[in-house]
Amino acid sequence: MMTSLVLTVIGPDKPGLVEMLAQTITDNKGNWLESGMSRLAGKFAGILIAEVPEDNCEQLISALNALETQGLKVIAERSEAPTGAAITQSITLELIGHDKPGIVRDISSALAKRHVNVERLSTELVSGSMSAELLFKADAELTVPEELDLDELQEALENIASDLMVDITINS
Repeated sequence: MMTSLVLTVIGPDKPGLVEMLAQTITDNKGNWLESGMSRLAGKFAGILIAEVPEDNCEQLISALNALETQGLKVIAERSEAPTGAAITQSITLELIGHDKPGIVRDISSALAKRHVNVERLSTELVSGSMSAELLFKADAELTVPEELDLDELQEALENIASDLMVDITINS
């Protein structure tokens, strides 16, 4: 029987961290399945899913914990099989506007009130094309309950967008 582990990793950015992590997983009969990693503020940070035979799970977790001596902190969590999932639909959200505190808080609050799940969120600061001003940009993949009125969601997000002075686009 195979066990899935969700791993979060962080450490000072330097060449070889991904290889060290991949080698540790392979050495313990694990398989790297999915990941998202990046350099943030001089740190290497990521999340990934690895699959490992149940008999090797504790050995792999111990080997991953030992990577801290080489500067890479790894937290491993066993993944539980999903229970009966509700019927949902997927949509994407794109946002761009002048950077200011509270954008993610306000948008995520509106989504949470409507039981919308954030499956993936990517944010960045980019230079404006006409000026050197920094713009906040966000792209998200969302799962919404099938019964949710997408027009009501769009209207609620547009009201927030107007207050925050950002543009929001939803695509289903």
